Amino acid sequence: MPFRHPEEIGYGHVIERYVTRKVSDHPRYLELNSGRVLRPGWPHAERHARSVIDDATTITDAELNALLGYEWRSRLTAAWLIGVARRTSFRERIGDLLLASEVCYSGGAYCFALARFGTQADAEILTAYLDHYLPRTDLRYDQPAALGALLRLDAHLGTHHAARFTEPDALWDQWVAALVHLRDHPRYTPAEQRCWTDLQCDFANGWTLG
Repeated sequence: MPFRHPEEIGYGHVIERYVTRKVSDHPRYLELNSGRVLRPGWPHAERHARSVIDDATTITDAELNALLGYEWRSRLTAAWLIGVARRTSFRERIGDLLLASEVCYSGGAYCFALARFGTQADAEILTAYLDHYLPRTDLRYDQPAALGALLRLDAHLGTHHAARFTEPDALWDQWVAALVHLRDHPRYTPAEQRCWTDLQCDFANGWTLG
């Protein structure tokens, strides 16, 4: 997919309005990517949450499409806004971007959005991603985020899509073992990936109920 700056399609305002705006000492995209907003006691959490809810509710589909057509910061931010508001009309676009894996960092936000949507269709997208990328033991993309999201969906839907990936010596273990810097790392277990997705989604649930 070609990358187009939002200015080229008449939406030059969206970067400053949604991506680089500050409610703390860092721009929004950086706070979302760092996960700092999920940490207990972060002093800007309430203000950050309110700004995300407000923008997720009011941003137009055209503005979201403008963000999704640009680089990783705008795509990451758009995916978070889509996930918070559960804009399921973007399911296919999010799935295509996840499978394409064109840019860094944004894939985890796509997985968050799919986990928030919470349907069988979302589980199928995540399964297709893992089928394609877990055998690629030379690549560290968004396999952990995709597995965590799929495990959450399995628990929600009563399905077992992730089981064949997480059996002993199956694709997940093979992928982790092939990447020396991940091997024996306590964060790279299926349980930890599910925990991280739960933290993101449960926190977003709290935002939308606030």
